[in-house]
Amino acid sequence: MAVFMDLNITYTTDKKRLRSVIETAAHLGYSTVAINYVVDLQQKKQEIGKPKCVSELFDTFPIVQGKSRPIKVLNRLTVVASRAAHFKPLREYKAYDLVAAYPKTETLFHAACMEFTIDIICVAATEKQPFFFKRSSVEGAIERGVFFEVSYTPAIRDSTMRRHTIANALNLMEACKGKNVIVTSGAGKPLELRGPYDIANLGLLFGLSEEEGKAAISTNCRAVHLHGEMRKTALGIVHSMKNEQPLTERQEEEDVPASKRAKIEMAQ
Repeated sequence: MAVFMDLNITYTTDKKRLRSVIETAAHLGYSTVAINYVVDLQQKKQEIGKPKCVSELFDTFPIVQGKSRPIKVLNRLTVVASRAAHFKPLREYKAYDLVAAYPKTETLFHAACMEFTIDIICVAATEKQPFFFKRSSVEGAIERGVFFEVSYTPAIRDSTMRRHTIANALNLMEACKGKNVIVTSGAGKPLELRGPYDIANLGLLFGLSEEEGKAAISTNCRAVHLHGEMRKTALGIVHSMKNEQPLTERQEEEDVPASKRAKIEMAQ
């Protein structure tokens, strides 16, 4: 049975509302959610702090519908950046289970795909994407195990934002061919959440196949979570850089026993 996840629940200081959103997610069948802390470094006095302890929200976490276990709650950081200087790997990042970047320019999008130590790249939902998705950049992100996020809540709130969300998602699908995509809610209220199977069907509007739509809220989200765990450890860096290559001539020579190598040199 598929394990569904929503990796974007908007953080609010209103604990009652936040608990209500998480309880609704559990009732709808989501096994894991992520509380999303958004930091816009374009604004003054914006700092990256530590996330709130999730254990402060509940004495006992709600049980997932159809499961016998409680919902799992992660912490996520999203950095909105318009300059490369806005995104610097900091010690504070390690306090978050997931780290996402929302690049506002094409240059930053390329850097996010190829260089930034992140798990998720956000796609614009409330406005028209200000640049085209270059396939070379997108493929670079896919090779690095970074995923692209499409959030559906803006499409529920406003018809204009719905057009932007769908258009931006379709442009992304042309570049990534449905690979490494997750669909999240970005919900700030319980009524903004939709069930997993409804979202899998919504993926059809975003250019995903039925199978890709289901993966976007299940297996792909699981891969993002694992990527986040590896990012926080040295083992993850080694794993992400692993590459099978044939031995060079020098390596082949070093593998030859010394006695045999001496005979070969005398024969030459």
